[in-house]
Amino acid sequence: MNFMGGMMNEENNENMDSDLILHSLNALRSMEVIDIKNGAKLGFVKDVVIDIKESKVVAIILPSIDKNWFSKEEDIEVPWDHVKKAGIDVLLVDTTDIIKEEFKNNI
Repeated sequence: MNFMGGMMNEENNENMDSDLILHSLNALRSMEVIDIKNGAKLGFVKDVVIDIKESKVVAIILPSIDKNWFSKEEDIEVPWDHVKKAGIDVLLVDTTDIIKEEFKNNI
């Protein structure tokens, strides 16, 4: 059975698998990210880095904490192994050694 409740056949099996992967990535992009150490809200997933050869998520990308029109700060890349818990609409991450110390004071 596919995610829409219909029966799968060999013909649509490949397309269905692709739809599920895209659906899951889309769900990741709408999740709020929270630092597990201090409960700080880091924002929402901006993008996802995928290793195509391994078929797995490698990292999530968060917008810079101090982003504004005049800022040149880079987005924050959080390796997937720093994601400690994934809930329905939230990701809990350990940002130790990821976010620069000066930005942690702004959270």
